[in-house]
Amino acid sequence: MMEPKNLLILMSDQHTQAVTGCYGHEIVRTPNLDKLAAAGARFDSAYTTCPVCVPARASFATGKYVHQIGTWDNATAFDGSIPSWHSLLRDRGHQTVSIGKLHFRSDEDDNGFSDEQIAMHIIDGKGDLLGLIRDEDMPKRGASWKMAKMAGPGESMYTRYDRDITAKAQSWLYEEAPKYTDKPWVLFVSLVAPHFPLTAPSEHFYHYYNQDLPMPKLYDKRHDPIHPYLDDYRKTFAYDEFFETPDMVKRAQAGYLGLVSFMDQQVGLVLDALEKSGLRDTTRVVYTTDHGDNLGNRGAWGKSVMYEEAACVPMIVSGPDVPVGHTVKTPATIVDIYPFIMDCVGARDQTTVPDDNPGTSIMNLINGDEPDRVAFSEYHAMGSKTAAYMVRKGHYKLIYYPAYPAQVFNLEADPDELVDLTDDPDAQSIKAELMAELSKICDPVLVDQSAKSTQARMVDENGGKPAIIERGDLGFSVPPGVAPMFD
Repeated sequence: MMEPKNLLILMSDQHTQAVTGCYGHEIVRTPNLDKLAAAGARFDSAYTTCPVCVPARASFATGKYVHQIGTWDNATAFDGSIPSWHSLLRDRGHQTVSIGKLHFRSDEDDNGFSDEQIAMHIIDGKGDLLGLIRDEDMPKRGASWKMAKMAGPGESMYTRYDRDITAKAQSWLYEEAPKYTDKPWVLFVSLVAPHFPLTAPSEHFYHYYNQDLPMPKLYDKRHDPIHPYLDDYRKTFAYDEFFETPDMVKRAQAGYLGLVSFMDQQVGLVLDALEKSGLRDTTRVVYTTDHGDNLGNRGAWGKSVMYEEAACVPMIVSGPDVPVGHTVKTPATIVDIYPFIMDCVGARDQTTVPDDNPGTSIMNLINGDEPDRVAFSEYHAMGSKTAAYMVRKGHYKLIYYPAYPAQVFNLEADPDELVDLTDDPDAQSIKAELMAELSKICDPVLVDQSAKSTQARMVDENGGKPAIIERGDLGFSVPPGVAPMFD
């Protein structure tokens, strides 16, 4: 059992696990995350519970799967009405502080924090209404041009916002944290990088642009049918139509890599403040992200799919009671951080972690308590005509679509997911086992229907499909104090 300690949670946005030095990337520079992993435990098979921002963050807050709480997409955000780790801890006298991106419904809601600083939420409390339209005639996203056209050196509203988040986190650690000694506190620092726009500070951008970068995986297949689910997504989010030359692809890659290094730099500044404030020995640290990024692989950019690039996330924990230099192979998800938070600050009981919370504390996974653990993810949002579900157990991964053929991959033999084993006679027992695991978690068809029913109702409530299309495409959410960017 862990001794109660403070907890610093560092979350980025859209950070693909593989694009991290400690996970084996040969090009990217992430010295601060690498140092954090070397001093603690690194999870090699960690996943988001949904590869898009708003549902993933609601899931992280509540410790529940998306279908349990009904936050299906980027228009059905967390509104504080469901108990969260921050509200439960606040009610028990713990100081729970959020600095940065939350992507909840509104700052007018009680989101459960003792203090909520410079939070970014969905626009107008409504978010991405266009993503509610998931019929056979899904509208093509008009803001897709931003992915290619904004890739390059410089500062964006997000890098400026991240610098402000970092500065406020440093100030809180130096000035506020020492005031709270009665009970452990939790500081949640949530950065936006490396989320697009792929505009990276010049020193980071040119470090990567001025060297050879390999083209994205299967980029030569970007115009070919690969799988109907992926084809739907690429037609709706037609990012790649705007990459007119190989150099534009390289600029996007350099922008993403540069933003990862920029984010790592901000993480380093916060960790340095934790050290210099004298709090490192009494504070555990967790780093993760909400989901990954396709990075041009298979001709897809953004997220929203269940391949490793978008679904697999970094997860690192360090501090008192955490073994040093430890690697965890057991599959995990971001909901496993929820019970760990409660354990970390000494607040775990039946009311804080009820039976319907599916997570297993990452500390238990570090200790090897559940070697047969199953990781689960789901998607019911923009760019998809059908739900997508992922089940990971051992080396194998199932992606199930109610309306399309399933996919099965052996990630040990095929980490790039190039060989679909769905029709392989030797893999049928594995497929059946993974389908049985999925059925234990939810009825995938009924959940798909439930999501679409809610979304159809919301379309009607917002004036119908023509009114939503006229409202326009949100290229990306905006920080507080910045005007919305409609296309």
